[in-house]
Amino acid sequence: MPHAAPQRLAALLGDPVHHSLSPRIHNHWFARYRIPGIYLALRVAERDLAAALALLPRLGFLGFNVTMPHKQRALELVDRLDAVARRVGAVNTVLVMEDGALLGRNTDGEGFLASLKTARPAWRADAAPVVLLGAGGAARAIACALLDAGVPELRLVNRSRARAEALAADLADSRIRITSWRERSKALSGAGLLVNATSLGMHGCAELELDLDALPRAAVVADIVYAPRCTALLRRAQARGHPVVEGLGMLLYQAVPGFAHWGGVVPEVDERLWSLVAGGGDSGGNRG
Repeated sequence: MPHAAPQRLAALLGDPVHHSLSPRIHNHWFARYRIPGIYLALRVAERDLAAALALLPRLGFLGFNVTMPHKQRALELVDRLDAVARRVGAVNTVLVMEDGALLGRNTDGEGFLASLKTARPAWRADAAPVVLLGAGGAARAIACALLDAGVPELRLVNRSRARAEALAADLADSRIRITSWRERSKALSGAGLLVNATSLGMHGCAELELDLDALPRAAVVADIVYAPRCTALLRRAQARGHPVVEGLGMLLYQAVPGFAHWGGVVPEVDERLWSLVAGGGDSGGNRG
């Protein structure tokens, strides 16, 4: 009797993890491509992260996604970092390499751009300024991706100006312009893309108050919040005729590089996956 193919193991490490859509995504891909494997959501306390990263590869795990509160701590625990994770200052994907080393990656920005370009293929990075609301971990990753894609100007707006200034200092790019939160509506003038990378508009959080009148009608409006799937910002943008990009796409596309490693194939983000995950999860601010 032929031996069965070995089970491929991967997991999400976080605390909490019960709300995560990641198991649905990765286990869907294992099933679709008929790959023997399983993806688990493991609740790991902060004090246990180092032990988990040391032990789980010895048990056969090929890699992990890392979610709150471990993204910054994982940066210090992996053996190697890719350039994006180093710039962003956070890890969301850990790959166990053939030599046993742990490679830390950050795929959030890559996932955002893939979602944006898939939903709105006519959008061009070099065509007009971009307004980015937020200065947290997701905003950092998106800022790096947009700058690398060639945006001519990145208008950074955050409720805490100090955090926006810290992000601008870290990225050290002359194309970044900081606008105060009070002047956020004025920053929309002439922009080709508006991105909400804050938690405003998420279930349980305050709504994003933003006057869209200055935003050109052809500008794309994207929101990384995915619960609710269509936020108040996206509804108002659609009513004005703006093309919109919802946050669920970023979650799906940021998962692709990890699965390509532990699944051995580059998976497709198709309509079946969208329908599978669209109704699940209870948190839109956590990219796990």
